[in-house]
Amino acid sequence: MTQPQSLSLDIHLPDEASTLMFGGALYALLRTRLGKSDHALMVYLEGDLGAGKTCLSRGLISLAGYEGVVKSPTFTIVEPYALKDGQQEITIYHFDLYRLSDPEELLYMGGRDYFASQALCLVEWPEKGAGVLPAPDLTVTLQRDGEGRRALVTGPVLDEQAHSEFLQLYAQLQQKFHNLPSGA
Repeated sequence: MTQPQSLSLDIHLPDEASTLMFGGALYALLRTRLGKSDHALMVYLEGDLGAGKTCLSRGLISLAGYEGVVKSPTFTIVEPYALKDGQQEITIYHFDLYRLSDPEELLYMGGRDYFASQALCLVEWPEKGAGVLPAPDLTVTLQRDGEGRRALVTGPVLDEQAHSEFLQLYAQLQQKFHNLPSGA
């Protein structure tokens, strides 16, 4: 049996539009993995305030089929999105743990139920939930990079096909972002 490969991607996102597009591209990869395990698919979103975590989430949730306004869950801690993607019903939980003072607060709000479901969980500020959150399937770290940002994606890849798909996605994104006009 082959060991799962470790996924690593480092890409420059020149503007907000490319960050939204990158979030959508991540969903395109993740959607085929939803519901294939007994727990939620966990995506940690790391980065300083204003790094683009909510923007990336907005792109991902919009591509999943949500047509309304994707709000930042800063005050609500979690925003649920029940969607239908083709024939598949999915739920995306968008967490912002910035305001948590103790990771156990996640337990009081039913965190274990969210994480045991067949959902996709996007978690901003995951370090605030340390010890309660399940391990991530993917971690996206966003950093400011000039006028844009840099996205570093790491995490276990479930199989060789997923690794190949992500490398193809990466090549498509590189070509698309490379061809963006400067200042776009």
